Amino acid sequence: MSALLHRLGAWLHGQMPTHAQLEANRFTAPFTRRPELFRFTRRSVPRGVAVGMFIGIFALIPGVQIVGAALMCVPFRGNIPLAAAITFISNPVTTLLIILPLAVAIGNSFGYHADIATVEAMVREGAGLAQWRNWLLSDTAPAVVIGLFIQSVVAAFVSYFLTIWFWRYWIGRKHRARRHRAAAAAVAAKPADTEGIA
Repeated sequence: MSALLHRLGAWLHGQMPTHAQLEANRFTAPFTRRPELFRFTRRSVPRGVAVGMFIGIFALIPGVQIVGAALMCVPFRGNIPLAAAITFISNPVTTLLIILPLAVAIGNSFGYHADIATVEAMVREGAGLAQWRNWLLSDTAPAVVIGLFIQSVVAAFVSYFLTIWFWRYWIGRKHRARRHRAAAAAVAAKPADTEGIA
């Protein structure tokens, strides 16, 4: 379990943009002067994960996600690098196999008749903003947009509470390990003290 958590942490750390990268981006540069948006605390981490999950699922347009996550972290006081890393939940594989089919199924349950093939083709071909705008004006767009919104809200809430639980588990585990090391050090030091007295 700890090896899996270590690998997950290393992967997330590798996906997170650095402070310098965010400072170099003209859209995110103003936020780099607010250090509270970059601290890993018990409040900012779950908020950053929830924001990243919401933006990562709802805003499927590449390039918009990191900027959107940074903008949304400001009022929610979430961790910007973590939110930016979590947006990678939507990649070509997860988008085509999980996110879009689920969004269409959710949207169609509201009475719409969306066709996933058009959206898959646009994502595969890297459609530009003009093509997405034309698609948004079509009759299948509301089903996908409603499905993405519901999916992203549910994922944000679930990830928020899971992160709170994980944070408490991780911090509790660190405290227990520290107490165990302190107790072991005290036990190891005791015989040496008694030998010195004798």
